[in-house]
Amino acid sequence: MYNLKHTKEDLATMQNWSLERKIRVTQTRIIEWYERHDGNCSISFSGGKDSTLLLWLARRIYPDIEAVYVDAGLDYPEVRKFAASNDNVTVIRPEMRFDEAVEKFGWCYPSKDVAKTIYYARRGSSWAVERMKGINPDGTISPFRRDRYAKWAFLVDSEFIFSDKCCYYIKEKPLIQHQRQTGKLPIIGTLAAESRRRTEGWLKTGCNAFDAKRPVSKPLSFWRESEILYCLKEFNIPYASVYGDIVTDKKGRLYTTGETRTGCIFCPVGCHLDKENRFERMAQTHPKLHDYCINKLELGKLLDFVGVPYGEVIRL
Repeated sequence: MYNLKHTKEDLATMQNWSLERKIRVTQTRIIEWYERHDGNCSISFSGGKDSTLLLWLARRIYPDIEAVYVDAGLDYPEVRKFAASNDNVTVIRPEMRFDEAVEKFGWCYPSKDVAKTIYYARRGSSWAVERMKGINPDGTISPFRRDRYAKWAFLVDSEFIFSDKCCYYIKEKPLIQHQRQTGKLPIIGTLAAESRRRTEGWLKTGCNAFDAKRPVSKPLSFWRESEILYCLKEFNIPYASVYGDIVTDKKGRLYTTGETRTGCIFCPVGCHLDKENRFERMAQTHPKLHDYCINKLELGKLLDFVGVPYGEVIRL
């Protein structure tokens, strides 16, 4: 068991704070991190909406703080262009191309956790085999594991390769290498609400993981996505055009008229959960990227196998 710095109740309480208080606490966490490390830190800047707000908040305190952007060729062209348009952005690149990573490590699908479990189940690891069967370590049936893992057991014996390693080699390793070379510790724009893994990470360390094996600051952790959008709109903060406009629906909720999330555009994680996934939209908005992804990278074969639509294929 891990010692937890916070509880889920703490997170819920902080998520319900006023926007004014969230901004104040976030900037306080940035100051604490910056001062503890004598300014030897940088913003991990993906060009997405969350890290865009993070960079804006940080530079209201420290105008010259460095931003680091990993250009792996996996972002929408609009995101790459936007990232390059910002001042003091250091662009770094991975040693391995995405197509090389997919060929060597396989696809990350349906989630990082399940892809990792499939990888080890194929290698006979007992813990992974039990998970994929929906069984607890004590041999009892686990409803949670059945719903999370066992329904994907058919992928274990499929022709496709799966693992969670791509993200490390394409996104994480370049940042780690930059940190080692410069001594600058990262400040990242992740939200705890985005995933179970990120929630658990925040509960263990809080926003500033000073004593972690890989120290990192996550000062937006307790924010909600709606508040990110509100700030971008209210404070006229420039953001990548692929998101479209930020508008209000009939119930008063903010949403983007373009993409809701950016990230690695060829990654299929979670695409089975969307009513209209990124690949269907990409077929209309970025047909050349769609053709490359579905045909050259052969993601279409996997999506056909799992029954996920990906829009009309236009060979260019």
